[in-house]
Amino acid sequence: MDWTRGSHGWQAGCTFGTLYTMAQTRKIALHYMQHASWAALPEDDRELLELAAKAARSAYAPYSKFKVGAALRMESGELVPGNNQENASFPAGICAERTALHAAMAVLPKGVVESIAIVVPQVKGTRPVTPCGICRQALVEQERRQQGPIRLLMGIVKGPVIETFSAETLLPLSFDSSQLAKKKAR
Repeated sequence: MDWTRGSHGWQAGCTFGTLYTMAQTRKIALHYMQHASWAALPEDDRELLELAAKAARSAYAPYSKFKVGAALRMESGELVPGNNQENASFPAGICAERTALHAAMAVLPKGVVESIAIVVPQVKGTRPVTPCGICRQALVEQERRQQGPIRLLMGIVKGPVIETFSAETLLPLSFDSSQLAKKKAR
């Protein structure tokens, strides 16, 4: 099979044309709001961002020095903070978003997460940090678990805030339980 670089990327010689005509192009759009500063937000959103920033200050990040804070607002009104916890065995660490989410679900197993704020106080640049892939997957799973969206606020201290109205916005085409093999009954 011959590969050539075409207008649609790398293409396999004779079979690509046939395969390509059977395919349909799809488009994924990302819809979010960008607020100029925390001051542009309602008081309860600023409170959630402040709690996330406070949580970040006590994160355990001796290896990366990249402290992240998160704070959840539950439907009940409870606020649950979390921060990243690193480990010398890097995969054993956990991100701020999942720390907060798992802490909330441990004490409120049927709880509904309304919003999550994520803050990295020492971020370089002017763009807020978004959740990593694993955290995006965990947040999408929680949305499915609670059968409703989780609003995300990602902010920089004294800077802009990105707001999305669902975690799924950040992880289109996500993996879910419908893709798992069904166990056979014995």
